[in-house]
Amino acid sequence: MKILFLGHAAFLITSEAGVRIITDPYKPGCFDGGIKYEPITEEANIVSISHEHDDHNETAIAGDPSFVRGTGEKEVEGIKIKGVQVHHDESGGKERGVNTIYNMLIDGLNVVHLGDLGHALSVEDATKIGKVDILLIPVGGYFTIGAKNAETVIDILKPKVVIPMHFKTDKCGFPIAPVEDFTKGKDIKKVEGELEVSKQNLPPTTKIYVLAPTK
Repeated sequence: MKILFLGHAAFLITSEAGVRIITDPYKPGCFDGGIKYEPITEEANIVSISHEHDDHNETAIAGDPSFVRGTGEKEVEGIKIKGVQVHHDESGGKERGVNTIYNMLIDGLNVVHLGDLGHALSVEDATKIGKVDILLIPVGGYFTIGAKNAETVIDILKPKVVIPMHFKTDKCGFPIAPVEDFTKGKDIKKVEGELEVSKQNLPPTTKIYVLAPTK
């Protein structure tokens, strides 16, 4: 598969068969201009939405996609998707509501998008999520988990590929941390453009890939 980081928590994931999935697409200019990434013009077959905040729930996506929301198991365009409910904060959702984690089986690999996870995961949460090969994880803090909790989540889920998201850039005006707060002291690989991942080229141990936003 190919993984392209559009920006914030939005990725375009393209399967070997050409199925195109966009995760948590943002509404450009939302939150009084807090999100300054360019509009998403890529077409999709599937759009996953972790929660109904404007930086994660754009519906003006080309390609007449199927929108995936909420918990439970389903299959769309041959992609098996499982949604697991967690929370957007450390207060059981009292501050910012619920958040859905998606585990998507793509080309034989379990791709997990954590959305705006706002707390460390329990063993029970990890069991519900299941196997994780590729983890798309927020690291900016304040509205989501930050660097410290991200490390704890990685330890419990044990992915082979980690891709940070939801961090401060010059196109994100939110009061969150840059990706460097998470990557400091870690062995990482920076990627411009698409990251290609298959069962054959999975790293033997956890590897962090920092993808540059393309929008």
